[in-house]
Amino acid sequence: MKKLIGEFDCKLDDKGRLKLPAPLLKQMGESSSFTFVVNRGFEANLMMYPESIWDKISSQVDKLNQYIKKNREFVRYFYRGATKMETDTSERILIPKKLLEYAGIDKEVVLFAYNDRIEVWSKANYDAVLADEPFDFSDLAEDVLGNIDQI
Repeated sequence: MKKLIGEFDCKLDDKGRLKLPAPLLKQMGESSSFTFVVNRGFEANLMMYPESIWDKISSQVDKLNQYIKKNREFVRYFYRGATKMETDTSERILIPKKLLEYAGIDKEVVLFAYNDRIEVWSKANYDAVLADEPFDFSDLAEDVLGNIDQI
């Protein structure tokens, strides 16, 4: 799969369906339908994974030692609400109501695509996260990337 990139403003329709934007679908390649798994994100958002990526990630999670309490708690939370879904003929997905409630998604949605996954945010939550931008992005970049060999 190609690396995904971009921010996309979307809206849920009256039935709660999310139409995936054409530029994002184009990045994913030719297909008559796409299968995703959506679960709870680490912040007040959702994570949407193409099925092949979900399979890789979930196989890593499945290797955690279940005799360790923190691992069991993580597995339980990670899989909580995880839902497999396919796009319909109009390239829409129907995200379960409980997941929408968890992420505070009402009508306006921002899809933030990077690497092999898509974050699904309520516009309000996404704007709030961006408003909390680090004071000095340069310092953050140095802390996070400073020890990585240059490209």
